Amino acid sequence: MEDEVLHKTINQVLDGNIDEFESIVLLYQKPIVLYCYHMLGSYPEAEDNAQEVFLKAYRSLSKYNPGVPFAAWLYKIAYHQCIDVMRKRKLTKALSLFYQDEKEHRPVDQHIEAEYPDEKVQRAMAMLSAEERNLLILRSVEEMSYQDISLILHQNSTRLRKKFERSARKFRKYYANAKGEDRYAGLQRKGIERNPY
Repeated sequence: MEDEVLHKTINQVLDGNIDEFESIVLLYQKPIVLYCYHMLGSYPEAEDNAQEVFLKAYRSLSKYNPGVPFAAWLYKIAYHQCIDVMRKRKLTKALSLFYQDEKEHRPVDQHIEAEYPDEKVQRAMAMLSAEERNLLILRSVEEMSYQDISLILHQNSTRLRKKFERSARKFRKYYANAKGEDRYAGLQRKGIERNPY
């Protein structure tokens, strides 16, 4: 959808033709669901939260500034939605410690392996901060420019580039460690000891 057509559609929605919002949802639904999935690591959660993102976008449409790319505005809403979910998760985990026996808690790695298809990637991503994870997703998965990311995160694009390089190095290190641990575990199962030298 061209910018001109998109802005016309937004104006139609603001004028009361709410059915036109569906074309906006259809345009951005898949990328927003994928973004939420990469942030949250769960496809059902991603779908639910993408719906919430579009609901919030619809309610805030009158506040949208046409001088900002619509996609950047939408991803900013998605980012805040995912951060809220992650905060709630932390709170739920903390509260659950008061009500359950410690033996009932599985280590995080086991939980990730049970939930997510590529556990090594998810394990590495889980070790990054929410900001680092978000930056990697927006730049590498969503292939956004640093300029667009700066609009979402309210940060200087040069600073974001440096942060991205640091985050990518950290991810590669964590991912290599996750692959190494899996390889070592496989060797142990086969009865082969790791060579200490």
